Amino acid sequence: MPAVFSANLVDLVTGGISFLLTLMVLSYLIGDNPVFRIAIYIFIGVSAGYVAAVAWHQVLYPRLILPLFSASRGERLLLIIPLVLGLLLLFKLSSRTASLGSLPMAFLVGVGAAVAIGGAVMGTLLPQTQASMNAFNLSTAGQYQLEHLGEGIVMLIGTVTALAYFHFGAKATASGPRRGKLVGIISWVGQIFIAITFGVLFAGVFMAALTALIERLNFIITFLSSL
Repeated sequence: MPAVFSANLVDLVTGGISFLLTLMVLSYLIGDNPVFRIAIYIFIGVSAGYVAAVAWHQVLYPRLILPLFSASRGERLLLIIPLVLGLLLLFKLSSRTASLGSLPMAFLVGVGAAVAIGGAVMGTLLPQTQASMNAFNLSTAGQYQLEHLGEGIVMLIGTVTALAYFHFGAKATASGPRRGKLVGIISWVGQIFIAITFGVLFAGVFMAALTALIERLNFIITFLSSL
């Protein structure tokens, strides 16, 4: 009986906190206010604490601190490099010593840029190019070859015209730099494809936000009815 009572009390407390935080976030509907900002500060603080805990338990301690005492001499010498770079980052906390943290920051930015570019090329650009070429592979279309070919043509037109929209070359004229007529028409078609894409993305984001709102409203109703 005490265990059941304790479990019910925990559920009541956690439900009450969730209910309060939900109302604090929804208070933004009436405008920016201190209650909403408190909820945002709590969210940011909890997120930062969670990230710090994950970084310590899954990266720093098992892959840096622990190997410094248990790994071989060669491995420990290699671990000194990330240890020193990590310590240099702490100098960014002060404006007087911030220059000492420029080296690890440059290393992080360079590695991050390389990973982002590599991921974009290998994970997006090349697969999308391959998918565009596969759209014209009628051997896999079966009896729907005409529809498959039409989808490929639309995809090709959308890709080419969208890329042409970001072509910023222009010829110098008396009234200022202007694009060629052909490039202007192609980029106008690309603008239509881009607008349709952004519209679909916005609709997806809106539906996700609306789903989250419905879930939170349902939680409020359920919590109030359980009291």
